[in-house]
Formats: sequence, C-alpha cells, structure tokens
Amino acid sequence: MKKSYTIFISLIVAMGGFLLGFDSAVISGAVNGIRTYFEMTDWQLGFSVGCVIFGAMAGNILAGPLSDKFGRKKLLIITAMLFTISALWSATATTYVTFVIARIIGGVGIGGAILIAPIYIAEIAPPKLRGSLVSLNQLNIVLGISVAYFSNYFLINLEGESWRWMLGVEAIPAIIYFLALFLVPRSPRWIIQKLNQVTIAKNTLVKIGGEEFANTTIGEIQRGIAKKEAKGTFSDFFSKRMKVIIIIAFGLAFFQQITGINAIFYYAPTIFEQAGGSTDASFLQAIVVGLTNVIFTFIAIYLIDKLGRKPLLIIGTSAMAISLSMATLAFNNATYIFDNTTIEKIGNTKIKTALSDLEGTTFTSQKQLFTTIETKLNNAQFLEFKQNEVKNFIAINSTLVLVAILLYVAAFAISLGPVMWTMLSEIFPGNVKGIAISIVGFFNSLVSYTVTQFFPWELTNLGPTVTFAIYAGMAILSVFFVYKYVIETKGKTLEEVQELLIKE
Repeated sequence: MKKSYTIFISLIVAMGGFLLGFDSAVISGAVNGIRTYFEMTDWQLGFSVGCVIFGAMAGNILAGPLSDKFGRKKLLIITAMLFTISALWSATATTYVTFVIARIIGGVGIGGAILIAPIYIAEIAPPKLRGSLVSLNQLNIVLGISVAYFSNYFLINLEGESWRWMLGVEAIPAIIYFLALFLVPRSPRWIIQKLNQVTIAKNTLVKIGGEEFANTTIGEIQRGIAKKEAKGTFSDFFSKRMKVIIIIAFGLAFFQQITGINAIFYYAPTIFEQAGGSTDASFLQAIVVGLTNVIFTFIAIYLIDKLGRKPLLIIGTSAMAISLSMATLAFNNATYIFDNTTIEKIGNTKIKTALSDLEGTTFTSQKQLFTTIETKLNNAQFLEFKQNEVKNFIAINSTLVLVAILLYVAAFAISLGPVMWTMLSEIFPGNVKGIAISIVGFFNSLVSYTVTQFFPWELTNLGPTVTFAIYAGMAILSVFFVYKYVIETKGKTLEEVQELLIKE
C-alpha cells in the first residue's frame, strides 16, 4: 500500500476543510468591528454571522448532484474560487447588504467543500485508512479555526478597521488551494461509475495501493454498479429500505450542530468577555480553544480506525454533556457587582449617570439585574448595556468557564466533529450518494444557522445560563441517540457497510 501518495492527495483535498474552518472562525474576531461599522442590531449581527450558512445550504443542495455529474475535482476547484471571491469582497464591503452577499458566496464554498472533500477522500482511501484519511478533512477544519484565532489576535490592534484585514487574509490560502487541486486525480470510483473509464481509474488506484488493491477495488465497484444501475432519486433516498441510514444520518447531522459548536467557534471571544475577561484575554483564550480542537482532532484520527466510530461518539457526547453542564453551573452561580470600579468602566456617560445610584448593590442573577436596569434606562440604552456593558459587572469562576469550554471542544473534536463526516461518507449507496449527502448536508446547515442566528439574542435576552443549559440538554439526548441507533463501520469496505445497512 502506497500511503504517501494517498496521504498527499488527501491533504490537498482536505485544504478545503482548512478554508471552511478559517472562514467559520475568523468572523469571531470581526464581530465588534462589523457591528460598529455597519451599526447592527443583535438580529442583524446574528444574520451577518449566520448568513454564511444560507450560502452553505445552497452549496449543500447543489454540490452533490453537480459532483455526480461533473466530478468531485471540478466542484472542489469551484469552491476554491468562491472562497477567494468571498474573502476579498467581504474585506472591502462598504454596506451591510454587500457584506452579507460576500459572506453568502463564501457559504456556498463551505457547503460544497464540507460535502465533496470527505466523499472524494472516502472514494480513494483503502478501508484500513479511510477513517483516518477522511478525518484529515476535520483536522484541517480545526487547523483553519485555530489559525483564524491566531490571525485575529495579531491583527486586532492594527490601526483603522482591523476587521477588514482579518477577513481578507483568507484569500491567500484560497488561492493556494485552487492551484494545488490541479495536482489531484479525479475520483477513480466516479470515473468508473459515470464514465466507465476503467483504465484511467486503475492507474490512480495502482498509485494508491498497488496492482492487487486496484483490481480488487475495481471488481467491488463494478459489482456495486451491477446491483444498482439506475440513478438514485429523492424517492429512492427516502424509501423504506433506507430507513436505518436516514435515522443515523439525520440524527448525527442534527446533534452535531444543535449542541452549539458553531456558536462556540463564531462567538468564542464574546463568550469569554461575558465571563468577565478583557478583549485581549478573550482573544488569547479563543486561541487556546483552537489549539485544543487541533490536539484532540489528532487523537480522533489516531483512534477512529482503532477504537471505532461508535465508542468515540459515546465518549465524546457524554463529555460534551458534562462540560456544558459545568458552563451552565458557572454562569448560574455568577453575581453582578456594582461598585465604584465597575461603574467607572461604563463607556456611555448617560448610562453611567443613570446607574450610579446602584453603587453597593449586588445581583445574584442576570434576570434580577436586567429587571432592575430596565426601569432606569430607555430602550436603546438598555440594549447597549446588555450588549456591551454587562460584562464589566460579572463576578464568575472564569476558570471553570474556560475549563468547561475546553472540555466541550475536546469532546466534540474526538466525536461528532470528525465521526459524523466520516460516517456520512461511508453509509450512503453510490447511486444516491450525491443526493443523500446534499439533503443531509442542507439539514445540518439549517440546524447550524438556527443555532448561530439565535445565539446573540439568547445571550442578551435569556442569558448564558439558560443558553448553555439548552445545549447541555441536547448533548444528553445525543448520548442516548448514539447508543440506540448508530452502528459500527470500522474496517469495512463501502460496499460492506451499505449491505449491512440497506434492507432489501
């Protein structure tokens, strides 16, 4: 088996994951800058951050069928172009509308890359390496997230509008990805299934695993084609024989996002500011989150083909439930102290004057605080206090919050992060794979958008205690789902997995 060539082309394809991760996390550092520049409300901010997922939904819907028709490689090249356009346009946008459009274009690239890269890698990888190689895409996603946090930290203090540099720098890796993709061969499975060009496919497969591997793989592909010659349709995907696959796919797609991972990545500095940290400290803590993500993704890559998919999911979702409960407890036990020092931190003079009579008061909950504050400020001032000033008054076990977030990210990185995409690339039959991955990817993006859109509103109106309690409840449900419904696919060929899951 020629691991070096397989790893080389897998790493190039997985660069799409790097761009996906970078694009997802870089906005976290730009939140305050774009809110000020475009004068956004909570809902506008939530939409400008989350609108990228609308683009991802379009990318999800289009990527599968188009990659079936034109090939995985061509679609990946298009995603690289979209990432480049989005980075440059969002960095130079002068109106809220054009900024949102630029973000949506990047989202289309995300929607395509997140689906097609794992499919391509799964189609070229030998069974014993497939889990690890598909997880390279997730590794690159978390590397992209981590690099974005580092980039934001070093650019935050630039004079002028530093958020433009934060967003624009993504064009550099996007252009590199575009050029590198021309070194990658077309998927041998796609070449045989769609073009019947066995000789070209064999040449690639020989480079990957040698003559015997090539002949065996071609035989399996051709037997699979003989069993399912007709092109799959939506009705085929939702047929009764696909019931088990549908439950696993939609369940994993739902719980991967509803447990709040993108809210953590998109708003990491904001969360740490809510826990009483300074802006610089919050950006540093976000970097630690990114590095934790990277380290534990490496661990997942090592374990996924040894320990298996299901054990990692059970361990990870259980730890996610525990960590989110810890964050809930930390915020629930927080108090809000009004003394001379904290009142002086208020930037708005009118708000400072209106609240000066609260000196010496301590509130035991955010709800109690907001109920009192609301009677002393007008609507605009009250909103500004909730968005920008409440962090100055909180007294909280910030170490517990940091530990909880790091444990949560580590648990996600060894479970729902890489394992969901690995399993989605394995469980669908070839004739419906394009349609299936698009439908499930669209659903995953829809849940992600819902979480991201509501998060700023939840922090402002429900408070962090209730927000994290909701995510903790969802994580507990995910443990039960994995235990009851998810099957093990470790060490099986794609054809064996599908035979196991599909009821004739």
